[in-house]
Parts: sequence; structure tokens; C-alpha cells
Amino acid sequence: MSNQNHIWSFSSVGGVNRVNLESGKDIEALEHLDQKLWTALSCPVYGLEIDYKTLELIDEDKDGQIKVAEVLNAIKWISSVINNTDDLLKQASVFPLSAINTKNEEGKTLLSSAQTILKNLGKPDANSLSVEDTSDTVKIFANTAFNGDGIITEDSCDNLELKTLLNEIITLIGSTNDRNGKAGINTEQLLAFSDACLAFATWQKKAEDNKDILPFGVETPEAYLSYLSVKSKIDDYFLRCRLAAFDTDTTAVLNALVSRIESITNKDLSNCIDEIASYPLAKIEAAKKLPLSNGINPAWESQMNDFADKVCKVLFAGKTDLDEKDWHNIIGKFNVYEQWMAEKAGSSVESLGIGKIQDIISNDIIQQLHVIIEKDTALKNEANNIILVDKLVRYYRDLFTLIKNFVTFYDLYSPEFPAIFQAGTLYIDQRSCDLCIKVSDMPKHNAMVALSGMFLIYCDCVSKSTNESITIVAALTNGDIDNLMVGRNALFYDRAGNDYDATVIKIVDNPISIRQAFWSPYRKISEFIRKQTNKFASEQDNKALTGATSSIEALHNQGAATPAPDAAPPAPFDVGKFVGIFAAIGLALGAIGTALASVVSGFMQLEWWKMPIAVAGILLVISGPSMIMAFFKLRKRNLAPILDANGWAINARVIINIQFGNTLTHLANLPKGAKLNMNDPFGKKGRPMWQIVLLLSAIAAAVIYLLLSYELIKIHF
Repeated sequence: MSNQNHIWSFSSVGGVNRVNLESGKDIEALEHLDQKLWTALSCPVYGLEIDYKTLELIDEDKDGQIKVAEVLNAIKWISSVINNTDDLLKQASVFPLSAINTKNEEGKTLLSSAQTILKNLGKPDANSLSVEDTSDTVKIFANTAFNGDGIITEDSCDNLELKTLLNEIITLIGSTNDRNGKAGINTEQLLAFSDACLAFATWQKKAEDNKDILPFGVETPEAYLSYLSVKSKIDDYFLRCRLAAFDTDTTAVLNALVSRIESITNKDLSNCIDEIASYPLAKIEAAKKLPLSNGINPAWESQMNDFADKVCKVLFAGKTDLDEKDWHNIIGKFNVYEQWMAEKAGSSVESLGIGKIQDIISNDIIQQLHVIIEKDTALKNEANNIILVDKLVRYYRDLFTLIKNFVTFYDLYSPEFPAIFQAGTLYIDQRSCDLCIKVSDMPKHNAMVALSGMFLIYCDCVSKSTNESITIVAALTNGDIDNLMVGRNALFYDRAGNDYDATVIKIVDNPISIRQAFWSPYRKISEFIRKQTNKFASEQDNKALTGATSSIEALHNQGAATPAPDAAPPAPFDVGKFVGIFAAIGLALGAIGTALASVVSGFMQLEWWKMPIAVAGILLVISGPSMIMAFFKLRKRNLAPILDANGWAINARVIINIQFGNTLTHLANLPKGAKLNMNDPFGKKGRPMWQIVLLLSAIAAAVIYLLLSYELIKIHF
């Protein structure tokens, strides 16, 4: 039977018909299952409780999302290289080599590569592999000189000269880590080194061909540095001399030494070198030459002597001074050198020296390294097949886990395994919440989670042991909400058992249970009465405080102020004025009493077995609407908006109904067989018996009075 004619089995789970994946044939036939029947169409690569490296292999376009086509491609590939796709349902962490399908070339290659891995790991007789074995490429290729990655190391070179050059390239150009973990070079780095050597040699040859570039031979660099150290000062000197020639009256001003020297004569001149260095290089006069030794500013003597020895004595032997023409001649010679230095190329290899660089260029040592790299690259397919074994072992272990959490959400509705999006368990307010999901996009959650209809708690979680911070959202699906508020602390455990300090940062309020909805109206009434009582008490307290303060201030002011004339006596109490008020109050109390008497009388006339029914009816009238609304909301709780906010593309409802919700949040219960001592030394003590008798007597008297009042009213009317 072809997969296209596959007979499917479905189950109604969470209000949706979901396909049953019970065999390898079911998995192979998924390409023919209508995508409208898939629970998800896309999921993120990161942030799930499944090895992200496996998901990275499935994510062919590397966009960070796993889509239906990529899942189907993964199924198609592994189905072609293993003998029995039923094995995928085992989700085994150990892959037996006997599971490889050797009837095709790819399977044979994978088997050979798997055996090579075991050999490289020192386990040639083993017949199985794990993800831990195949993912450790450094260990797999540790003893291999060539491993197909196009990178060569010392181990790839067969003589000392090549090893020395390779290490020099690593030092000067940089390195890339080989699959065996050692530093090496690739073709790009070798070409960069070769180009740098050629560029530097070409640049040096230009100086050899043009003698003007190095006017002082090999001493030119030192002569140039000496020239630079005094250039600006000599330029300043000749400019001052030209200004003095332009106007002889400015000579004294240009020298400007007398007053400046007078200001430092009383100081230790050895501490005034910086001040002296700012003076002219030599005494300024019109058209005066620059002396090279005598008459030089003391702060510049050392630099000038060095300049005279390395530059002036070479170009103008026997001269003791320089005129401005000589100075421009020196500038011209160094301008050629400066231009050549600006064109410098291949400086990264300069430290080798031009002699060694020319030797490297003249022989074929670089070409030998190219040959070695090509030898390593030739093994690319073989090495990649070794890497492909890692893909095989990962798919064998993880692919079905992804499929059942992608196509059917089987793990969410099954007590055996948590779903891949369930991050751990939150403990708060004497309950544990198993439906906890990492938050990857808080703004999107803010926009979408209200559609879920669930009571949600958002928590910032910090692990002190790992310094990791995460944000989670936990769904509360059982219990009460009295003690839940923003700012409360809790404890979160991830799937690996690591604990995090959790703090509530946001609450999305929705019904949790029918029981909570039953008491909701009474809580609201109680809360309203509490607030109004507090408000009234606060107002009365403020009024009393204001009155007392005003009285004290009045007494204080009365003693200081001029006595006021006697006030008029208060008007006598007019009884008639208040007769109407008293009558209205009496009528109101009578009406209330009549109503209460009617209710009590009607209740007392009921047969004894009807009385509990009447009480239940009253309670249902109050709590019924709240319970009905909660019932319909609880039946429609949907996890899909939360997952959508995390980057999933959910294709079907993910209902969390009342029964299922009770399995996701566990309330605190005493262990089976536990003993409970009800004698709480700090519990509220009971009232004395005489107080109870007195209270019951008062209630009975009130009831009798109301009944008699009701009978008298009937007789009267």
C-alpha cells in the first residue's frame, strides 16, 4: 500500500481531532496528510526543551523557524538511511549501527563514517553511537592530520621548514581553528601572506631602483626621525628671520626674550625647560643663517646636534650653519622619502625582513603549503560524511519528539512527557504550576495573551548559580487567587532541575475554577464593605482630628484676643420640628421589620426538608451568574495565543478545559496516612458557653418579636 493511500487514525483531544502517530508508517505518510490537520505549521528553533542543534540541522534555510516542509524533508532523509522507521518512536539516545540501511550508497557511506568515528574515539569494537560521541568533533579529529575542512596545522606539515613558515603565518596573518581544535591556516590566509610578501618586496625594490628615495642609504629612517624632531622649530626660526628682514623694528619683539627670561631668573632653571623650549631656536636677525652648534637654544641643543650629525654633515660637509636655501634642499630630499613611505604595502610581514621575504618568494615553499591544503580539502566529502553521522544520530533521537509536539501536541495532553515548550514548574501560594513557558517576545505577549482566557502569571526568574535570567508565563488552572499579586516571590525549577528566584511582574486575570467563581460575589461584597468601612472610619478620624485641632486653636486665640461681646442664647429645642423626622424613621424601621418578618415567617412555614433547598436557592441566585460565566470561559481556555506570541504558527485550538486544567496545577495536599493534630496553640479560642447561650437567646427573642409583629400587623389590617 502506498503512503498516499495510508489509513489514518484520529482521536478527539482538547476539542480537536488530532492524528494518531502510532508507527513508522504513520510518520512516513505525513507528507500526504492535509496540513490543515496539523496542530502547528511553524515553531522556533530556540527556546524549546529539545536540543537546539538538532533543530538547527532541520532548519534548512537557517531562518530560525522550523516549518512543515523542513519537517517532511527530515523525515524523508532519515527514512532512506535507516532500516525501520518504527525505531524513531523509541526516541533512543543510543543509535545502533545495525539500524543503518546499507542497501543504498548513502547508507554504506554513513556506516563507514560511523565506524571511522568509533575508531577515532578509541572504540573500534563498539556497535553503537550517542549524540555525545558524534558531536565532539575535536575529539573525533584529534589525531587526524587531514580532515577535509581546508585548514592545515603543524600536524599536516612533514618538515621543519614548512612548520616554521606555517607558525609565522599564524603569528603575522592570523589563524583558524581546525576540526581537531588546533590553530591552523586556510587558503585565504595563505594567499593573504603571499600577497603581503609580494607587495612588500615590490615596495622595497622601488627604493633600490630610485636612489633619491633613500638619500642617506640605510640610515635614512634615523635621519628622517631626527629631521622631524626639529622641523617645526627650524621653520619657525626662518620665518621669524624673514619677518625681521621685512621690518627691522620687529626684531626685538620677535626675540621677546628679556622680559620672559626675567620672569624665570628667580626659579631653578632646570625646572623651566618647557618654558625655555618655547623660545626661538636661535637669536633672530634679518637674513641670519641658522647656527648648527653655537648660539642654539639650550632646550634644543641635543636635537640640533643629532640633526647636524645625521643630516647636515652628510649633505653639507664642513658647514657650521644653514641658510634658508639649504633648509629647503633638505626638505625636498625628505619629501621623496615621505611619499615612498606613504605607499608602503605588505607591512604585516615587514618583521620577517626583506631578505627572508625575498627567499620565500623565490622558492616554492608557499606553493608547497597550497598543495597540503588541497590534500586536506580533497577529503571534504569523507569528513562531511562523518559530520552527517551526527545528523543521523540526532534525528534518530529527537525527530519523533519534534513531530509529536508539532503535528499533534501529544506530549501536552499526555501525562508521560511534558511538551517541548513547557520550561519547568513554578511553585507559588501552596501550588505547583506545570504549564510554564519561556517568554521570548514580551510586547507580543502583551498584545495577544488576553485572548487565551487563562489566569496567567508572568515572572522574572534569576538563577544565582548560573546568573541566567529568564521570563516565564505560568498558567494557573486550579485553586484560588486571594494571595496572588504583583511583587510576590516564588520558586521556579527548569527541566534540568536548576532553581530560579521568581518574582511576579504581571497578572492576567481570568477565572481559575468553578469553586473560585462561586465565592467571587461574596468576596467582592466583602471587599466593598471593607473599603467603605475603612473610608468611613478614615473620614471620621480626620473629622475628629480636625475638630480637636480647631478647638485647641480657638482656645489659644481666645486667650490672646480681645473679649468678644456675649453671644445670643441658643434657641430652645423645638420638638414639633422633629416630629416628622421621627415619624419617617419609624416608618422605615417598620417597613424593614415587616420585610424581615415576612421573609422569616415564610421560611419558618416551610417544611424542614425545604429549608436547605431555600438556602441553596438564595446562594445560587447570588453565585449562579458568576459560576455560569466562569464555566463557559473555562471550557474555552486556549493555549494557542501564548504560543503564537512566542513565534509558533498554531493551526488548531489548544484547549485547556476544566478537567485537563486540574492536571496542570497541583494544590497542596497532606500525604496519604499523615496524622494531623487539630490542637493549634495559636488558633482562635472558642467563646464561653454563657456567651453562646446569651447570643442564641437574643436571636430567638428577635425572631419571636418579628413574628408577633407580623401577626399584629395582619390583625390590624
